[in-house]
Amino acid sequence: MRNVDAAGLGIGDDHPPRIMGVLNVSAESPYDPSVYDDPGEAAEYVDEELIGEGADVVDVGLESANKDLDVLTAEDELERLETAIETLESTSGDAVWSIETRYHEVADAALSRGFDMVNDVCGFADPEMPRVCAEHDAAVSKMASPPDLERPGAIEEVDEIYDALSRNGFTEKTILDPAFGGWSEAKTLADDRETFRRLREFRGYGRPLLVSINRKNFLRDLAGRSTEAALPVSLAATSMAVERGAHVIRTHDVAETRDAALIGEAFSRKRVRHDDEIDVEELDVTTVREAERHLDRLDAAREIAEETVVRTYELSGLSTEAVAALRAATDEGDAAFAVGRSADGDDGGRDGTHGDRTRGVLVGTADGLSSVVSAVSGVSDALDAALRTIDDT
Repeated sequence: MRNVDAAGLGIGDDHPPRIMGVLNVSAESPYDPSVYDDPGEAAEYVDEELIGEGADVVDVGLESANKDLDVLTAEDELERLETAIETLESTSGDAVWSIETRYHEVADAALSRGFDMVNDVCGFADPEMPRVCAEHDAAVSKMASPPDLERPGAIEEVDEIYDALSRNGFTEKTILDPAFGGWSEAKTLADDRETFRRLREFRGYGRPLLVSINRKNFLRDLAGRSTEAALPVSLAATSMAVERGAHVIRTHDVAETRDAALIGEAFSRKRVRHDDEIDVEELDVTTVREAERHLDRLDAAREIAEETVVRTYELSGLSTEAVAALRAATDEGDAAFAVGRSADGDDGGRDGTHGDRTRGVLVGTADGLSSVVSAVSGVSDALDAALRTIDDT
C-alpha cells in the first residue's frame, strides 16, 4: 500500500487515521455549523472547532454539493477563494489545508497561495488537474465521478465507481474517495450502503482511501434520525470505515470522529509484515473480489475459487528464479500470483521487473497458500524465509 505525504502529514497504512475537518465558505451549504463568509469568524471556527479538536486537515468548500443548485464556474470559485485564503492566513493552528474544487485554475491559485492539498470532487474530469497537483507536489483526493465537470459523484453501480477512480490516471500523491451521498437523483441509499459494504475493495489500487460519511442519508435512514440527531450513526460508521481500511475521514464533528476512528484502528485486522531481502506485506483482503482487484492492478486478471480469500500478500525483492517458482506453483489450485509493480514504487515493465527487484501479489485460501509454500521450498533461502512468515499465519 502506497503512503502519501501531504505537506509533511503521512497518510496510509503506516500512519494513524487522519481527520479532515470541514469549513464551508458557501452560503448555500446545507450544514450551518460549518458555514462562514467572514474570514475572522471562519478562522476562529477553524482554530477552536477543527484544529483545536484534533483535525489533521482543514478542507475548505467553495460551493455546496446540493444537486439542485447551479454549478459555479471557475471564476465564481476564484472569487470565493479570497475568503478562504484570508481565513488560512488568520488562523494560528497547525494543519494541512485542502481546497475542494473541480477546476485546475482554482487548485493552482490555492496551492500558489498557501494551500497544501486538493480535494477534487470531479475526479480529474478537468484533465489539467493532475498536472497542476504534480507540479505543486501536492496531495490530491480524487473522488469517483463521471468525466463531467457538472456531475460530481453521480455514479450508482459500485463496479463503475471503482473504474471511475482510475479515469485520467493518478499522481504520485493521489488519495481515492469512492463518493458517498446524494450527488445525483439516481443514486439511492442502497447504492451507498453497497459501496460501504465493499469499502475494502477500493484499496485494490494500492492507494490511501478517504471517506466522507458524516451524517449522510444512507446512515441516518437506518436509524430514522434527522441530520441534527445523526452523530451516533456517523461515529459507528466511522469505526467500521477505518477497520475496513479508510485512511482519512472527512467530518464536521472532529473530536467525536477522531475518537471513533481511533477505536476502529485499534480493532483493525492485524496483518503480517516482514522486512528482509524479500519484503512481505499482507494486504487487507477478505473476499475473492477484493483479491481480484489487486491482481487487476498488476494486469493479471485471474479467477479465484469462489470461497472466502483469507490471505493476500504483497512480496517485493523477488528474484527471477523466485518469480518463476511462484508462477509454476500457482498454475492450478486455490492460489494465484501476479507481478506488475516494482518495489520502489516506479512502474517497471509489464512483467513487473525493475532492475533486479520484482514485486508481486500472492493470494489464496489457507490450503492453497500452504500448497504453494511446500511447492517452492528450497528454491532460495530468501524465499523460504518470506514464505515461512506466510505459512505461520
